[in-house]
Amino acid sequence: MSASGPPGRGQTDESASQQRENAGRRRFAGRTAVVFAIALVAAALFVLLLVLVRTSSTALLRLDRDIALDMNRFSREHSTFTWVMHALSNSGKTVVWFLVMALVAGWLWRRGLPRLALFVAVTVVGSSVLNNLIKLLVDRARPHLSDPLVVAPGKSFPSGHAQAAIVGFGVLLAVFLPIIPRRWRALAVLVAGLLALLIGFSRIALGAHYLSDVIGSLLIGTVWLIGMAGAFRTWRREEGKRVGGLREGLEPEHRDQIAP
Repeated sequence: MSASGPPGRGQTDESASQQRENAGRRRFAGRTAVVFAIALVAAALFVLLLVLVRTSSTALLRLDRDIALDMNRFSREHSTFTWVMHALSNSGKTVVWFLVMALVAGWLWRRGLPRLALFVAVTVVGSSVLNNLIKLLVDRARPHLSDPLVVAPGKSFPSGHAQAAIVGFGVLLAVFLPIIPRRWRALAVLVAGLLALLIGFSRIALGAHYLSDVIGSLLIGTVWLIGMAGAFRTWRREEGKRVGGLREGLEPEHRDQIAP
């Protein structure tokens, strides 16, 4: 009985390829688990907040009311601060985000990137629909102030401005991260998150929303964004495309097409 010889080169290459594929699957599973955990926590916190708002929790109402009154008083006494808050609030209008995202989606389509264009359109429009559905369900009135700085129509929970901002900045990062130098990507994420928070804060400062309205919008916006990005990444993986880390963006291989 002859001893079997050493594995051939083809077998070695096949084994290495299989190991790389398995490692890739483990990394994907690990990233997916972390992102899913973040989305789950955000969703749980949103549901808790939703219940407190719907049941008119005394503690929450008192906190919201006190902050609304304090911010209104401070804003009226500081004109420069109020001007900055108006500027931030105006920049976060849903119609502004729709215009920006329509331009981005159209530009991506013309660049031969219909999948990314579809991701932008569905994520932004879907977020707006979700926001309005929740507002109809909750039916919460906006803050009642004796001397308001803005008079906003519609319902209060959750804030449309803040949700549009967190989803909008998230979409821009997901699309354009591949063309941002790696050393600046963490800073880009930090700046985007800070701007979204400031837009949400401006709605409280101007008396258009309660604190819980803004927190709720940031939570549900995060859940929606993670869900849409996760669906897109799963779609890519099922088609045999490489799924990289979150800091690489959704389609890093199209870096040249994404670049202006």
